[in-house]
Amino acid sequence: MTNKKPEANYLIASRTILLLSALTILASCALPRTGPNKREIFAGSVLKGGTTHIVEVNDEVNQLSKHVPDLGFPKSFTNAGVLGADTIAPGDILALNIWENVDNGLFSAGSPPPSQAQVDGSGYIYVPFAGRIKAAGNSPETVRRIITEKLSEQTPDPQVQIARTTGSGSTVTITGKTGQGVFPIERATRRLSSMLSAAGGTTVEPETAQVRVLRGNQSGTAWYNDLFTNPKLDIALRDGDRILVEADPRSFTILGATGQTVVPFLTRDVSALEAIAQVGGLNTSLADPTGVFVFRDENQNTARRVLGDDNLVGSQRLAYSLNLTEPNGLFLARDFALRDGDTVFVTESPFIQWQKALFAVTGSLSSVNALGATAGVQ
Repeated sequence: MTNKKPEANYLIASRTILLLSALTILASCALPRTGPNKREIFAGSVLKGGTTHIVEVNDEVNQLSKHVPDLGFPKSFTNAGVLGADTIAPGDILALNIWENVDNGLFSAGSPPPSQAQVDGSGYIYVPFAGRIKAAGNSPETVRRIITEKLSEQTPDPQVQIARTTGSGSTVTITGKTGQGVFPIERATRRLSSMLSAAGGTTVEPETAQVRVLRGNQSGTAWYNDLFTNPKLDIALRDGDRILVEADPRSFTILGATGQTVVPFLTRDVSALEAIAQVGGLNTSLADPTGVFVFRDENQNTARRVLGDDNLVGSQRLAYSLNLTEPNGLFLARDFALRDGDTVFVTESPFIQWQKALFAVTGSLSSVNALGATAGVQ
């Protein structure tokens, strides 16, 4: 009887070599995947001739890369005083009453004194026999004295009474995530926080709501909640101010072995660890916890600090590397602050590529155990 065992063993060895070769080729380039693996990312570093600086995150890097968005108002906004309750503005309608102590005065029966006057766009009103009077920026009492002096030159002891019609001219426009409309600046709404409260507050989470104020060719933005905790930001309003209330526009993208989505900032500060948690955490069947990266175009000043190179010019591509399996890894990820436009990428475990390759070649992840039968072992 012929012994076929050596021939079978040879056949098994040959097919195993072919299988492993196929697995190697498929695992390296041909299989679908979520993106580059950890090895490929490091291969694209500046040190390897690539264009991306790979930075291993530590406590110092966390401090150097941290950046707080620049929010606030120009000094011209914060230094402006509150408008007086009776300060006249363009568009206001002033109620006028003028009396004379003579029977045949300037305002005879044929030409009675005006009962009201509207402040024009230049801030003036016209009163017969007194001429154009600067009203905007003055109080009704100041305007009354000016008119009285002008008329006194032509009629003895004129009596003038003037009053500003409340809210007829000084207004602000409010739009966005709040009550929308044109609102008058009145005694109770002369500051930004009180005006927003009168408009109904905000319809988005106050923690991430932002308030933008446009005044002429200047503008500024502040966090909604800060208006109530920082008096300097609760600016005095001016006629014509445009106020926009909106949700925090910042977002980050997360890709790889966690799913793929664009995530808005739900709080002012979002860490890399919180970002992963927001999408359900690492996929334990796919993710490589040693290969978590944050890709960012870093500005010149920050890049110089982080990389310790004062010769860098312009923005730099940085890939911040986090290893969640290290003893301090979770703390570092918790303290690494994300920024608007960041991309968080979680690489796949190398084992997953081998699983995919094995399945692609054999059609079953358990087919290695059947190699003996495939070889015809009796």
